[in-house]
Amino acid sequence: MSRFEALLDAFFYRPDEDVGGLLDFAAGSDDLAPPLLEEEPVEYLAFRLESECYAVPILAVREICKVPLLTEIPRAEPHLLGVMNLRGELLPVYDVKLRLRLADAPPVVAGPDAGLPPRAARILVLKTDDGPAGVWVDSVAGVVRLKPSMVELSPAGLRGDRDCVAGLGRKGSQLYILLDPEQALTP
Repeated sequence: MSRFEALLDAFFYRPDEDVGGLLDFAAGSDDLAPPLLEEEPVEYLAFRLESECYAVPILAVREICKVPLLTEIPRAEPHLLGVMNLRGELLPVYDVKLRLRLADAPPVVAGPDAGLPPRAARILVLKTDDGPAGVWVDSVAGVVRLKPSMVELSPAGLRGDRDCVAGLGRKGSQLYILLDPEQALTP
């Protein structure tokens, strides 16, 4: 027997070995470490606001539509861009850029002074407690699946106007700022 074979023989289990203590140790270790469970990924809809990538849970999204003609609401809150008619249903359309401090003033997208929206702009129709509401986004990036281990809770420094940030997700080199739809739409 070569030296290598002798090392292998000493390393591997042989049926004639006494391993009673080892079996007792292994039997008692079931309570110490729970079995590793496969993480179930959560789907988010990723979109762009300015140069940042945001995402909301896909279950909060009812639909995505091109930007229709918006009707201006006089004396409305600054983040309310207007209302849109979606197959006979009037929906408010919000600009969350103000809430996230990505813009100082809302764009003029409703009324007689409104220009044409950018080609990539979309309205995300979100399900909220108060009913469906639209959110103006610069573009839709797609669906991203993030495991819970890929998501960090919102940093403690994000308070005040940015409390709608639920957390941060990272997939590869891409960072996703996860929004709470309910918080993002409240004034």
